[in-house]
Amino acid sequence: MTLMEKEIMEQPRALVDCENVNKETMDKLVAELKATNPTHIVLAARGTSDHAGTYFKYLCEVFKGIPVSLAAPSVVTAYGGKLNLKDAVVIAVSQSGAAADALEVVKAGNACGCTTVAITNFPDSVVAKEAKFHLWCNCGLEKSVAATKTYMTSLYLLAEIVAKWSEDKGLLEMLPKIEGLVAETLKDVSYFTELAARFRFMEECFYLSRGYMYPMAMEAALKTQETCYVRARAYAVSDFHHGPFAMIRDNMPVFLFACDKATDKDVVEMIDKVKGAGAETIVISNKQEIADKGDIAIKLPDAAEGPAAIFAGAACAQMFACRLAAAKGLNPDAPRGLTKVTVTK
Repeated sequence: MTLMEKEIMEQPRALVDCENVNKETMDKLVAELKATNPTHIVLAARGTSDHAGTYFKYLCEVFKGIPVSLAAPSVVTAYGGKLNLKDAVVIAVSQSGAAADALEVVKAGNACGCTTVAITNFPDSVVAKEAKFHLWCNCGLEKSVAATKTYMTSLYLLAEIVAKWSEDKGLLEMLPKIEGLVAETLKDVSYFTELAARFRFMEECFYLSRGYMYPMAMEAALKTQETCYVRARAYAVSDFHHGPFAMIRDNMPVFLFACDKATDKDVVEMIDKVKGAGAETIVISNKQEIADKGDIAIKLPDAAEGPAAIFAGAACAQMFACRLAAAKGLNPDAPRGLTKVTVTK
């Protein structure tokens, strides 16, 4: 078993450990958010962490009505720009906590007197120490280059912030069910060996979705890129209707996530459209009738609906990428040209 697969299978336990260790800090953070009433939120993140942050953007804007933007750290690090972050919250997501660019955005937030938050897997990291609040992934050392359990726990912490800040009943009820949802998704992963064998010669593909699952499409594409060297691209179905659709050709693999009643109709429309253009469709859904619309159906647990779906989708995409790498004769733990910690400025 590869380190990546081992770490994928550790995720249900990691979610429990993550939730338990952050109770006190989370309560203090949420109390401050309620007391200060920030007008906007700025996220500093790259890659996998950015995808987790995009999920947070959807949640926060839907359930709190507060706009969330992604920082452009080079404004500070390359151009010396002075950001006015008054009345903002700055959240840095960095699994290693070593991201120099995220650190500078947190420092800018502190200089403006705003609430700063770091989500990392290393409490002694520079980003963790700089932020006023540190939320610890607490998922143990992640040895495989591809982020799995750090991504999953970052998602959880970001969802918990919104759930407790908004006091939304649905989100609050979702949180304790996530561990079981991920465990159910990973209960039988033998199917992914067969699926990987089918696509072992795949060199390019698309991942499509919308809304809460759009960042899942981005993360699935990244996992496929870095572990399998496949030219994978992710789009929201609303964007794919435009220029990108012209890239569809016969037998092009297109993976579509449909796990949200609010956006399922849009995804189903795209399933029909890309099939009509000759693509091979792989539909990942918590609804069997939608999954069956694809040439290949991947059924997620029924509870993988709306904001909860990304957790099941992440486990599914991670395992597919891991098994696909093995089918291609590659080592997903050590992709060429990559290291576990990437420091950008």
